[in-house]
Amino acid sequence: MTDDLVSALRAIVDRLTELEIPYMIVGSVAALAHGRSRATQDFDLVIDVDATRLRALVASLPERRFYVSEEAALDALQRQTMFNVIDLESGWKIDLVPRKRRAFSSVEFSRRQALELLGLRVFVASLEDTVIAKLEWSRQGGGSSRQLEDVRELLSLAGDRLDAAYVQHWIAELGLESEWNAVAIAT
Repeated sequence: MTDDLVSALRAIVDRLTELEIPYMIVGSVAALAHGRSRATQDFDLVIDVDATRLRALVASLPERRFYVSEEAALDALQRQTMFNVIDLESGWKIDLVPRKRRAFSSVEFSRRQALELLGLRVFVASLEDTVIAKLEWSRQGGGSSRQLEDVRELLSLAGDRLDAAYVQHWIAELGLESEWNAVAIAT
């Protein structure tokens, strides 16, 4: 990973911390924190935010460095979808995802871990929650093989560290058996 990623990540995390907006890194960069390395062109953060703090976050991002649409951010908050921030200095795309209001998302967020990543102390989704989220993203992406490959590698790296009962519970709860079976058959 490049210094540009560290710079972009630090800039966003610093603003979230200053504004007291809880966050966790998810996706490929979370997988990186758990040992899986692959090329990525963006990074994803789940943020626990209301409209007031979201407006403050958007306002805190200097226009000379970041492109972000307040309208898109507020729409994403309402719809519980993601919006993008582009770091114009580094070219990194940052996907910010307002935390969904559902049981899994609440539990996932409560299990986030403070870890050292690329020289920064940040909050990252747990290994188990990264696996579950990638299974869910695979389903949403029509069976994304890239997400499933990430899951296979994370499972291989995890070994006995994985809380299998927790993963199985959420696979059943979220209806991810098909995606899990695709991973289990290939491993």
